[in-house]
Amino acid sequence: MAELLVKPLGEPREDGSVLNITPESAGWTYVGFEVVQLKAGQSLQRETGTQEICLVLISGKADVATKHSRFMNIGERMSVFEKIPPYSVYVPNDDQYELTALTDVEVALCKAPGLGTHEARLIAPEHVGAEIRGQGNVERLIHNILPENEPADSLLVVEVFTPQGHWSSYPPHKHDRDALPEESFLEETYYFRVQPEQGFAVQRVYTDDRSLNETLAVNNGEAVLVPRGYHPVSAPPGYEVYYLNVMAGPKRVWKFNNDKDHAWLAAPVK
Repeated sequence: MAELLVKPLGEPREDGSVLNITPESAGWTYVGFEVVQLKAGQSLQRETGTQEICLVLISGKADVATKHSRFMNIGERMSVFEKIPPYSVYVPNDDQYELTALTDVEVALCKAPGLGTHEARLIAPEHVGAEIRGQGNVERLIHNILPENEPADSLLVVEVFTPQGHWSSYPPHKHDRDALPEESFLEETYYFRVQPEQGFAVQRVYTDDRSLNETLAVNNGEAVLVPRGYHPVSAPPGYEVYYLNVMAGPKRVWKFNNDKDHAWLAAPVK
């Protein structure tokens, strides 16, 4: 089994890549994830090959061009902790993209198998569904960037803001069985940002039989692989936690089950 905690590269690559997860490195089939940091004026140019890509501007402003489309001067937030929805660009397989940084930029490349059934498009902030999920110390802010009711072949992309002292991805839930309509099989990555940056998040990844049972302290800029099992997150007091989720599997449906020991926590409050 691959190590669940993925740390950034010691030094950025020439193309600005600072963290890279491939199906091969993760030991799975569907999800790829990469973070690229560019200085103003630098560019990133890639072919999509067999993968569809969702470029999420984590911070900064950029121009993005594909084979048939151009999206100019996109981006608004300079920090994820402004908590406004991001600009993103969907690019299908058998296409290409060039991203030119207008300011310093951090961009996430969310990847999964493509079928060529959709065109490149801009996902502007007004097209991102924002919601508050949970209440009390499980309340968190959700930005649905590429949910299952929006066009894509495999990708599901969402970002979550967990206030200090709160829990998210909670009650613990899993989606590791290809058993629709009860549950879907989806691989998942979590990419974390923490404010202040010296803080950390805590994530547990475990299965019912405890054949997988890991508790991870996750630092700013690190990622976690969730190949199977339940995967709750905690933000320690004093530290706000952001994470970007990428999911994909054999069917583009998010159907999960809560840990039966803790499912009572999801019951409606009377």
